[in-house]
Amino acid sequence: MNIPDNLKYTQDHEWIRVEEQSAYVGITDYAQSNLGDIVFVEIETVGETLNKGEAFGNIEAVKAVEELYLPVGGKIVEVNPALEDKPELVNTDPFGEGWMIRIEITNPVELDDLMDAAKYGELIS
Repeated sequence: MNIPDNLKYTQDHEWIRVEEQSAYVGITDYAQSNLGDIVFVEIETVGETLNKGEAFGNIEAVKAVEELYLPVGGKIVEVNPALEDKPELVNTDPFGEGWMIRIEITNPVELDDLMDAAKYGELIS
C-alpha cells in the first residue's frame, strides 16, 4: 500500500494535503483497493461549510456505495472536475489526479487530531 508521508489521514481512510490556505482531500490507496472499480463520485456540497466528520459526498464502486467524510471542518471550494468523466482516477492515482475536493480549512487545529503516515500504516496493517 502506498502511504505518502506528506499527508494526514483519518480512520475513515480519507487523506488531506494542506497547501497554503487550502487543502486537497481524497481517499487512500487502501480505501480504493477495498472498494474495487470506482464508477461514480457524487459531490454536491460545493460552496457549503461542513464540520469535521460530516459527509461531503458519496463514492460508488462496483461492490458498494460509501459516504465520504471531511477530515477537518472547512468550506468546499472545488470538486475535481476530472472525476465526472473519469472516476477511475481514484483507483489509478488516489493521491494525485484522483483527489476529490479542495477546501478552505476553518479550524487548522483539527489537523492535529489526524494520523501521520506511520500511524495510518499501523491502522491498516
